[in-house]
Amino acid sequence: MVSDAPPTDAPRAVDGPRRIEMRCDDGVCLGGDLWTPTTGPLIGQVIVNCATGVLSRYYHRYARFLASHGFVVLTYDYRGIGLSRPERLRGCGYRWRDWGQKDFEAALATMVQAYGALPLAVVGHSIGGFLPGLAKGASRIDRMLTVGAQYAWHGDYAPARRRRLLWKWHVVMPALAVACGYFPGRRLGWLEDLPRGVALEWAFRRMSFERNHPVEERERVLAGMKVVRAPILAVVMSDDELGTVAAVHRTLSYYEGADRTMVLLDPSDFGRDAVGHFALFHDRYADSFWLRSLDWLRDGRNPWPGHVAFAVHNGRRHSGASR
Repeated sequence: MVSDAPPTDAPRAVDGPRRIEMRCDDGVCLGGDLWTPTTGPLIGQVIVNCATGVLSRYYHRYARFLASHGFVVLTYDYRGIGLSRPERLRGCGYRWRDWGQKDFEAALATMVQAYGALPLAVVGHSIGGFLPGLAKGASRIDRMLTVGAQYAWHGDYAPARRRRLLWKWHVVMPALAVACGYFPGRRLGWLEDLPRGVALEWAFRRMSFERNHPVEERERVLAGMKVVRAPILAVVMSDDELGTVAAVHRTLSYYEGADRTMVLLDPSDFGRDAVGHFALFHDRYADSFWLRSLDWLRDGRNPWPGHVAFAVHNGRRHSGASR
């Protein structure tokens, strides 16, 4: 996704957030926000996919940054979360897979309809980096940047913290989801409330992702992931307890049709003692990670060539990569 428009270093003025609504194929209405530069040419469009249980407004500062550099950007909440939460969460029947098959599909259709002539990129955080492959329109994506992209299979958690994470997300969360009819995460300070179906899919997820789907759907799900041809740059932080190298490698293995590059970064690369799973979208990284992400989103250039941990190009593993 290389634009003919010359890159601009000086940030532009931005119109946004401008609230929009998107209707999914099953009638569910989602809330989102649109960010648009007010001057100069548009160089592309970006959809930001949230992590599980994280409000889209957490990514607003990053969205504004991208818009100030020439992209039109969409942030949105999955069904059951934030702007897309129904009046009654208990009994809503929403499932985690709906976020990809229906919600991301609606976001994709919205942007393609409005800005179809522009190259389209996806920035996916955590589960947001896995969801694109579930959408039937995923072949329209031109480039992907993922951060800690994983689907939370417990065997991929950082070994030193696995027991605590197992107790929290695979014992306490499903028990409360069953007892309450939804997961009251906000009350506990554990991210946002989640629909019961989302919480249970997370808690009982199997090692092979497709086995979380009914038998008759599994081949279709795998085929859909392979349809994605967009080059993927997957960022892993060495201190991420959820989006570990193993977890991100597992995610990338499903995108068989795409060129995939994983870069392993350390907090010291940003002058920090810790970064973890969430911090890269905080504005204290605007002059480092955010700025470098433009190299990929705008020009398709990996800004961390010395940190490649895994790469597959043209169906072949890169000879210089190591897992």
